[in-house]
Amino acid sequence: MEQKKRRFAVLTGGGDCPGLNAVIRAVVKTFLQNDCEVYGVLNGFNGLINDNLKLMDYAAVSGILPRGGTILGTTNRDNPFHFAVEENGELVYKDMREKVIENLRKYDIEALVVIGGDGSLNIGAELARECDIKVVGVPKTIDNDLPCTERTFGFDTAMAMATEALDRLHTTAESHHRVMVLEVMGRYAGWIALHSGIAGGADVILLPEIPYKLEPVIAKIQARKAAGKNFSIVVVAEGARPEGGEMSIARMVEGSFEPIRLGGAGEKVAQAIEEQTGIESRCTVLGYLQRGGSPTAFDRVLSTRYGVAAAEACLRREYNVMVSLYHDQIVTVFIQKAASKPRQVPVDSEIIRTGRQLGLCFGD
Repeated sequence: MEQKKRRFAVLTGGGDCPGLNAVIRAVVKTFLQNDCEVYGVLNGFNGLINDNLKLMDYAAVSGILPRGGTILGTTNRDNPFHFAVEENGELVYKDMREKVIENLRKYDIEALVVIGGDGSLNIGAELARECDIKVVGVPKTIDNDLPCTERTFGFDTAMAMATEALDRLHTTAESHHRVMVLEVMGRYAGWIALHSGIAGGADVILLPEIPYKLEPVIAKIQARKAAGKNFSIVVVAEGARPEGGEMSIARMVEGSFEPIRLGGAGEKVAQAIEEQTGIESRCTVLGYLQRGGSPTAFDRVLSTRYGVAAAEACLRREYNVMVSLYHDQIVTVFIQKAASKPRQVPVDSEIIRTGRQLGLCFGD
């Protein structure tokens, strides 16, 4: 009698991110190499609720390594424990965990690989805790703010994109003698702003971790002008806030993993600089350009390592963990711990000290 093949499933949740397809490819190929079957869950947790799964083979992941986005689709809205359903013309929220359990049993899925950020990993941790579903997480976010790992895939690509933008803004700033402000993503952590700001030769970097005062920022720009440098480059993390003030909120979105949408911090800083210095100041919001496009070589390799490690954890039945980068080795940590408070830039870190030694202004 032929032995029944072990079956697994993989999904991508939350925002899109460079390297997602590389993880999917590595997960699928590793399972297939080990004589297992693997299903792709379409459109994140929505696919688990609405029975939208497809059997994956080598052809399904052929040629996807350099592609941005995710071939499985994703969403940052469909939490199975708080799922939006329209009834009598009104939106109500229901607990759909039983549908998730039912569909996983229908396909005889042994374990679920969840590729996502804090929202998706929190759902994965809750499925493991409340529904006894076996889960392995993969840390995905351009923000690099997940705890228990030294690097998330997608961050390197976003940082490279922001650095390229700063290189381009330099030429306009210098030609027109302007202050150019670049607002970058990162939510409540300043990793993208900090790394791209240093790599792109910024003069001022404003981070969520260091509430800023305008006085040091203005003083830095005026000092550069007095030294004959008639332009300045300012990088503002979207979560940056003035000392004693609040973060800039663009809008609120009910039912999302991320109901608070940040935006406007860069424009606020640019306007204040122009008013107080008289120097023409312009703001560029990089936005979703940081999340799209082909992943860097670093992210392709890291994503592939994460994908293989996640599949290997399933193969050895090590469940309810997240794969993690630690001292350049891929290890596993408990998913409950990995889904805890976001990891911010330590204000006393070596990289902050590096910036200060270069004369960078952090607004404090």
